[in-house]
Amino acid sequence: MQNNQSAATDLHTLDPLNRFTQRADDYVKYRPSYPAEAIDFVLEGLAPASQILAADIGAGTGIASRLLALRGVKVIAVEPNAAMRKVAQTHPNVEYRHGSAEATNLPDASIDLVTAFQAFHWFDPEPTLMEFRRILKPNGRLALVWNNRDQSDGFTGEYSSFIRAVSNDHPCEQPDTYAEILEQTQYFANYCEHQCTTKYCQELDLDALIGRTQSISYLPTEGESHKNLISGLQDLYQKFRSERGFVEMVYQTSIHILV
Repeated sequence: MQNNQSAATDLHTLDPLNRFTQRADDYVKYRPSYPAEAIDFVLEGLAPASQILAADIGAGTGIASRLLALRGVKVIAVEPNAAMRKVAQTHPNVEYRHGSAEATNLPDASIDLVTAFQAFHWFDPEPTLMEFRRILKPNGRLALVWNNRDQSDGFTGEYSSFIRAVSNDHPCEQPDTYAEILEQTQYFANYCEHQCTTKYCQELDLDALIGRTQSISYLPTEGESHKNLISGLQDLYQKFRSERGFVEMVYQTSIHILV
């Protein structure tokens, strides 16, 4: 059985390039955004936004890229999956490019800010951090951000337990140890972690709850196991739905800064 450190670092071996190809439509429709506080913290202390060139790595459909762009940041959104780039929503300040975390295809010392939102766990840590150091300017910043499901919330906690069961305790559902990896890296001298003080809530009707779940790459999409997944989601929805017909997925957002 793998320990947490091994489980955390081995996700890059599980075909991260192709595993979201069939999930792109659900991803762009139903994945959550990020709280304003998270973007504030990522940009705090940097140059004015209009002077920042950021590389958002593993950008997916550009959710975080557009949040940065809305602040005035110019963003190169690097995403290896063509299906995700195809459905990504455009913004004048965002340029989508093919590339990976380990090989961004960006010039040396050209980037003020590197970000990875809900993505670093799919990267091979050692070559990725070396690549990020290479493309960052000497005073550049790396920001890694995750929306973590809030286990203390009634619906979100039961949903998480259900997903762990349906996924057979997939490594993505295990506690992460990324702080240890980031603290020990030789490529960055300083590391800090910030937990957003405000929790982020995603309001979902039944269709959106199913779509949000189908965007998860390690859950079934056909057969009896898929039928059981949908049935379980329907039961959860009926148990927790509000009078308006919604459930709320609650997230605690964590930000890891390296310089």
